[in-house]
Amino acid sequence: MKAGLLLCDHIPSKYHDIASNYGEMFAATYPYFDFEVYAVCDGVFPESVHDCEMYVCTGSHSSVYEEVDWVVRLREFVRKIHKHQKKYIGHCFGHQMLAEALGGKVQKNEYGWCVGVHTFEVIQQEEWMIPFQKHFNTIMLCQDQVQVLPTNGVVLATSKDCPIAMFKVGNNMIGIQGHPEFPKEYERGLITDRRERIGVEKAEKGIESLGVNIDADLFVGWMREFLNLA
Repeated sequence: MKAGLLLCDHIPSKYHDIASNYGEMFAATYPYFDFEVYAVCDGVFPESVHDCEMYVCTGSHSSVYEEVDWVVRLREFVRKIHKHQKKYIGHCFGHQMLAEALGGKVQKNEYGWCVGVHTFEVIQQEEWMIPFQKHFNTIMLCQDQVQVLPTNGVVLATSKDCPIAMFKVGNNMIGIQGHPEFPKEYERGLITDRRERIGVEKAEKGIESLGVNIDADLFVGWMREFLNLA
């Protein structure tokens, strides 16, 4: 399936030994997609929403509520994806963008940063969750969170410090407040870089949590079922 990767950030050069760019990272995560990469953070957008059958939106160090040109333009593009019933998967910033673009609200998390491996609890089982698992572990690195769902949004999973950890809009758009695409060594580096901003104690606990197994393959398999590609 041809998929548009809405690239909302770039990997720091110091981590190019892990992955040279997010396009490479997402291609490894979703091998069943034929990605066309659009660096929207640099103002490069598809000419038409119909250029791809579906879209994946990446994480970013920016916030979805910022009034900078590319963020404003991306909010409008996500509304077009919704209007034309294209498929959409949002990771972290992409998850938040889905909410903000369609009438929800994103703000700084009252609990502060969420970093390292977190356990999500599925509170709404979907038929595409094959095999079903009530709890799954994923990597998080965020300070913003969805506080109010968009119109017709349904919470699918929650976590201790993130009430809206995964949600869907209709049967074609979904967001997860996590980074199933992140290798653990990349997460470790980013936490270390932001140690003071995150808080030393929380950063250390986040790095320690990387010893826990993650369920990235489970989520990616679910997305295959969600997109009817199985």
